[in-house]
Amino acid sequence: MSVRRIIANIATPDVASAKRFYQDVLGLELLMDHGWIQTFGNPVQMSVQLSVAAEGGSGTPVPDLSIEVDDLDAVHERMRSAGFVVEYGPVDEPWGVRRFYVRDPFGKLVNVLEHR
Repeated sequence: MSVRRIIANIATPDVASAKRFYQDVLGLELLMDHGWIQTFGNPVQMSVQLSVAAEGGSGTPVPDLSIEVDDLDAVHERMRSAGFVVEYGPVDEPWGVRRFYVRDPFGKLVNVLEHR
């Protein structure tokens, strides 16, 4: 037996508002849409991970989601251009990542990171 996927579920009465943040800014594909649920992702196999934390590192709160990208500065600029307020960073952390925190349209704290 092995775990094949871990899926983050975010409750909202406004499913359509996810498109601007997760598809338009982050570039995820809409993989499934039943009206009441939309699933965004990358059709390429992603590794399965689950983090449990007492803090977010560097004295920050634990984020609800962490999303690794390949060009943090470009994503940071896209977030700002789209009107999303960055709450922390960008900053180079001592454990080898560059990251920033931003809230999605549902108030979830998202840690956007790039490994250095």
